Amino acid sequence: MFQPIRLFRFSFILLLAACTTVTHQEEKVSIPFWPLPPDQPRFIYEATLRSFADIIAETSESRLFQMVTGSTVSTEPVLNKPAAIVARKGRIYIADTGTHTIVVFDIPRRKVFRFGVREPNDLKKPSGLALDDEMNVYVADSLLRKVLVFDSLGLFLRAVGGPEDIERPTGVAVSRDGERIYVIDRASNESDQHRVVIYDKAGKKLKVIGTRGSGEGQFNVPLQGTVSADGTLYVLDSGNFRVQAFDRDGNFLRAIGYLGTSFGSLARPRGIATDDEGNIYISDAGFNNFQIFNPQGQLLLAVGRYGKENKPGQYGLINGIAVDETGRVYVVDQMFKKVEVIRRLSDSEGQQMLRGTKK
Repeated sequence: MFQPIRLFRFSFILLLAACTTVTHQEEKVSIPFWPLPPDQPRFIYEATLRSFADIIAETSESRLFQMVTGSTVSTEPVLNKPAAIVARKGRIYIADTGTHTIVVFDIPRRKVFRFGVREPNDLKKPSGLALDDEMNVYVADSLLRKVLVFDSLGLFLRAVGGPEDIERPTGVAVSRDGERIYVIDRASNESDQHRVVIYDKAGKKLKVIGTRGSGEGQFNVPLQGTVSADGTLYVLDSGNFRVQAFDRDGNFLRAIGYLGTSFGSLARPRGIATDDEGNIYISDAGFNNFQIFNPQGQLLLAVGRYGKENKPGQYGLINGIAVDETGRVYVVDQMFKKVEVIRRLSDSEGQQMLRGTKK
């Protein structure tokens, strides 16, 4: 686990894009990394996903095909209003509320496709996503008021919950074995039913966590959730500017975060994810960055900043966030209709980069 960096340096991470320079085809390209020296770099910008062209590898055969046919790979954005995101095994699933679909960047197969369009199980407003170890995709639909479960290629499997149990689901989290499904019910602004509804794998309702309020185990506009490798449920309690942690059965454990503009505080939290070490990643549209906390709630690092232009490491309206099994972070930006991939550096890579910045 990486160590927390010195807090007095965080302001520079937000105000300036930390950059390294690499040479590619005789052009100098600035690649942001975090944190700045003298701290050891831990993360580096890797790629942006917006179109088919972003995952198509250019080969001699593809260049010949384009020359003969005159065709080109589309660079048109396939995302309209991206929101929630999950990723594993080279597949990145994005809930696109603008097209009412799930957009999939399938890196191993070099394909981009979407699902959720086939009646009678077409999506209306996909708002939350989760994955289990079998690569089943759980989609919380706030208009259908239920969770739809699909296989990894988008074939509908079953539905969980319904209007009789859920008022306005905006998020879903699932244990890795698929035995616990947690539906985040944001409800309406006037409702007191701001809560989490727990189901088993078969869709049986097991328990309801919370009601509206600011106490332990209560919620005010809960938006998203995630389950860590050890089975801890984390719920993004946005109206209370915190994250609440619960055990597998929904018993309160602790809270992380508070309202503010300082590092470690939250302003407009929008997405949450955990890595395999249990660290918690929270995207914040107020800061247009994401902050990383350890399981005890200690701030480790802040990544990204606001930008008026579509540049690496800069965001206009940050939204969902995901972390895959490789430690890569996937960040959704609604304004620029993109997903940025931020790669976690190994210790040796970080040390080598730090040595390079001292030359």
